[in-house]
Amino acid sequence: MYMQNFAELDQRIAATMARWGVPAIRFSFAVIFIWFGILKPLGYSEAAPLVLATVDWMPLLEATQWLAVIGWWEVAIGVFFLFRSTLRIAIALLLLQMVGTFMPLVILPSVTFQDGLIPFAPTMEGQYIIKNLMIISAALVVGGTVRRSER
Repeated sequence: MYMQNFAELDQRIAATMARWGVPAIRFSFAVIFIWFGILKPLGYSEAAPLVLATVDWMPLLEATQWLAVIGWWEVAIGVFFLFRSTLRIAIALLLLQMVGTFMPLVILPSVTFQDGLIPFAPTMEGQYIIKNLMIISAALVVGGTVRRSER
């Protein structure tokens, strides 16, 4: 009896997680990308020094202008995650953004790794970047749902 009740409870929990998992990821992406993105052009991002050091070599715009472009790009990612019809755009923009996010690991190893211990001892900045592997993984999960019919 106990095992049957546990199995039923487990099944209900798993079904609830399956139903709400992807919407929760999409909402989380929206909050994080809009919130952190808007901080960049407004001049309140703690990540700004790292971003500025990373884009300093890029042509066409000054580093501070690139910072604003990246910030608005992130806001767009967040907004596109809010709507099922724009998920493909959100994921494409996110994957392009992730390329840039990982650049400091190569361009600024003295900032992203402790004492030259590449890749074993990331600094706080390095850890901040490496955790984006989880964002990519979550984007893959969401991307796997774009062909499903509306629920």
